Amino acid sequence: MSQILQTGVFLLRKTYNTTWYRSCSSFAKMMRAVCVDVPGGPENLVLRSIPRPEPKDGEVLIKVHAAALNRADLLQRRGLYPPPAGESDIIGLEVAGTVDTLGQRLKRNWKPDDRVMALLCGGGYAEYVSVSEELLMPVPNDLTFCQAAAIPEAWLTAFQLLVFIGKQIIEILNRTLTIYLINELCDLAGKGANVILDCVGGSNWEKNVSSLAVDGRWVLYGTMGGRTVEGDLLGKLLSKRGHLLCSLLRSRSLQYKAELIQAFEERVLPYFSGQAATLRPVIDSRFKMEDVAEAHRHMEANRNMGKIIINVTLSEEKLHH
Repeated sequence: MSQILQTGVFLLRKTYNTTWYRSCSSFAKMMRAVCVDVPGGPENLVLRSIPRPEPKDGEVLIKVHAAALNRADLLQRRGLYPPPAGESDIIGLEVAGTVDTLGQRLKRNWKPDDRVMALLCGGGYAEYVSVSEELLMPVPNDLTFCQAAAIPEAWLTAFQLLVFIGKQIIEILNRTLTIYLINELCDLAGKGANVILDCVGGSNWEKNVSSLAVDGRWVLYGTMGGRTVEGDLLGKLLSKRGHLLCSLLRSRSLQYKAELIQAFEERVLPYFSGQAATLRPVIDSRFKMEDVAEAHRHMEANRNMGKIIINVTLSEEKLHH
């Protein structure tokens, strides 16, 4: 009987230890993330603990230090812009942080603690996100994580629209390109804009067409001002021999994004640091992860001039390394 009891105690202790180990192991693999259970207003953003993603082959797990808001985030929160099939349903399209875990079969020489920024299909409002290495870029030495988080979605979108879609060559130091960007006229010189980058859409179509140069390109990448048009759009566009081009980045293939990021890294990223530094992301404001709802309200009220940043992991002081 004594042996049975002792064996029972041993088995109980073993079971308890195993359960305790699994519990602690499971706890260690959790993370905080912003979730949306029911589409709606900013008040529907909920911060909770969820399982941490594991990097698959060709992926890198990033410890997120900062994430940036985009207009697409507001649409996704309201249920109007779902992520592509198979992607994370957590909001967030761009982050900056450090390499935490490396998946198998990586092509580049990433190392733990490397400072990186990434373009995402989703998952940015979280402490960790797993992403294909082809969507990673090194953070320029002169930038903080907050500044780096403001680059991937916004700057890659602009680069894509100008180079891949608008077919214009960017020479940052040697040439001024005539652009009508988000409804602000720039250096028209009486000839009209060579390229219009338009995220407003319907409500501004007449202003866009009247500002367009002959043979100019009107690139539509958003419809913040509505999707319907009334009037002689086609006739006026035809008279200018204008090109109406449409583009979205989130739904593009991994290969397309990889080629875009490679071109951006080679042609633009060097201008963010060192002696060649002529580019800087514009930061409007920063919010704690707990205050993400207020960050969304700030953007919805159109109070921001520049990027809104969420400090995910680090304090303000540590972000200025």
